Amino acid sequence: MPGAIYAEGLVKTFGDVRALDGVDLDVPEGTVLGLLGPNGAGKTTTVRVLTTLLKPDSGTARVAGIDVLKHPNDVRRSIGVSGQFAAVDEYLTGRENLQMVGRLYQMSARDAKARAAELLDRFNLADAGDRPAKTYSGGMRRRLDLAAALVVSPPVMFMDEPTTGLDPRNRQALWEVIEELVAGGTTLLLTTQYLEEADRLAHDICVVDHGKVIARGTADQLKAQTGGERVEVVVHDREHLGRTTEILRGFGKGDTAVEEHSRRVTVPVTGGAKLLAEVIRELDTNGVEIDDIGLRRPTLDDVFISLTGHAAETADDTKEEAT
Repeated sequence: MPGAIYAEGLVKTFGDVRALDGVDLDVPEGTVLGLLGPNGAGKTTTVRVLTTLLKPDSGTARVAGIDVLKHPNDVRRSIGVSGQFAAVDEYLTGRENLQMVGRLYQMSARDAKARAAELLDRFNLADAGDRPAKTYSGGMRRRLDLAAALVVSPPVMFMDEPTTGLDPRNRQALWEVIEELVAGGTTLLLTTQYLEEADRLAHDICVVDHGKVIARGTADQLKAQTGGERVEVVVHDREHLGRTTEILRGFGKGDTAVEEHSRRVTVPVTGGAKLLAEVIRELDTNGVEIDDIGLRRPTLDDVFISLTGHAAETADDTKEEAT
């Protein structure tokens, strides 16, 4: 039986650009699907199709059991959406924005007022709740927009890069809100470029690139595709990089990676902590002074790089909000 979010063969073109090229998704009820991909991969286009904002050229999709193309109004009543850019009324206060959303969803004035107060507190906006939204910083507007998406508790939520522009404290607060929603039965499709976010929140992950799903699975399953543990060494002197690389090749189970600017050498291994101790002894015997050494598992960033050829985040993606 199809999940709460289901898509098959979604295709969408814009002129010569094929934004979606046969996207298939199936998100079980009460779970989080993390949709990962570089800029322009098709993540936002997928969300816009599933939330009835765009019609696909071909393919089918159902959200909360409702056909997206045949009954778009019914779909809209069953979903909550938070896009990449804050959609708030600048001339209303934060409190009034939230109360207005509640009234549009036919909540009583009393319930809308209570819900607005609860969300202002949860998103650290209580002190600014009675100021016009046009006086808010970009990060504050983002949090207000996220709060507006949660005024009601829809069975299906779509969040398109929800924590971009949030500082670490507010990002953590939103993660906790999301976890509470999902624990209560909400199904969520989350697009993100923060690999830590997907690792923490998503039950399953789809990696998209050039409009296609190029990998899917749990975080652990995707990490397993890139190999097992890695020994990572940072040498004190750059002149020791060559000798360190030779030593690590003797222990490695794959290609050795060398980063000259950071004086770092990395190699995939098997053997865990026991092998790490052997590496340390060998480096010491050869007079190699090290600043750092460690054993680590692959991260989702490793997965992302291996699949798409570059890291997920860019400098622009990681700017923190202004206060």
